[in-house]
Amino acid sequence: MIWLRSLAFLLWFSILSVTMASLFLPVLVLPRGATVWMSRCWSHLTFWGLRVIAGIDWRVVGEPPKGAVLVAAKHMSMWDTLALWLALDRPGIVLKRNLLYIPFYGWYLWKAAAIPIDRSGKASALRGMIKAAERVTGEGRPILIFPEGTRKKPGAPPDYKPGVAGLYAGLGLPCVPVALDSGAYWTGFFKRPGTITLQFLEPIPPGLKRSAFMPLLEQRIEDATARLLSSAP
Repeated sequence: MIWLRSLAFLLWFSILSVTMASLFLPVLVLPRGATVWMSRCWSHLTFWGLRVIAGIDWRVVGEPPKGAVLVAAKHMSMWDTLALWLALDRPGIVLKRNLLYIPFYGWYLWKAAAIPIDRSGKASALRGMIKAAERVTGEGRPILIFPEGTRKKPGAPPDYKPGVAGLYAGLGLPCVPVALDSGAYWTGFFKRPGTITLQFLEPIPPGLKRSAFMPLLEQRIEDATARLLSSAP
């Protein structure tokens, strides 16, 4: 039954994405707000199909932050990006530059939210990322980053990258850790019925040294994520 519902959702998601990406191409030449509106509609309709077809709902625990703040989230599936896009107020999203080269998907990402990462590791790349993030926070919007840089399966060893510490230090803003358990429900092709939890944790104040910030961020996210996964099916 799960595979059948998963297949039905995949068909819904594919048809929805292709249709909306094609019909709404003109928003790419309009002000950014039009692309944000379109992408939020797409996210809501995706979640509608996920709930009705695959039996997956979601809930938010804690208060989503407002204004200019750094949000660092666990990353287990595509669901995470969509949920945080809806839960936060028009966030700028730190993501791999190569995602922007995907036809249609990358175009909308670039217009709506992208803060691309240059993985060369050079200081100039970090400065460029901070400068782009400052433009977003200057508009009173949050920055979203997935500090491990890629999706992790539930229970996989954590691997937090230094980019989040560079942003934290460069922006001088509080950092809100986010835990979730989407990996127990959205596992590649298979979608397992249940309710995904997105949990906003206690903010980390600005000004900590990297040696203190990184272990604290990892501990808060990993401990809360483990608790959520322990009660997942």
